Amino acid sequence: MWYWSGGMGLWMVFGMVLMALFWAGVIGLVVWGIVALTRRYGPGTIGANEGNALKIAKERYASGKISRVEFDQIKNDVS
Repeated sequence: MWYWSGGMGLWMVFGMVLMALFWAGVIGLVVWGIVALTRRYGPGTIGANEGNALKIAKERYASGKISRVEFDQIKNDVS
């Protein structure tokens, strides 16, 4: 009476495995994207250019390529 013929049990298992693989792939892509973004824009990368810009400005001022007014303007802009 409760016997269900037609072999749908195997297809249901196959469908569940495919669905699990699909969601594992989606979650894996999200995790990969987050890791890639944090490596690219991680700690120390956003403010790192401020020190470099001031260092370059100091070198240019020391070599006479820019004036004191230009150096002060760069220093105010960077900080």
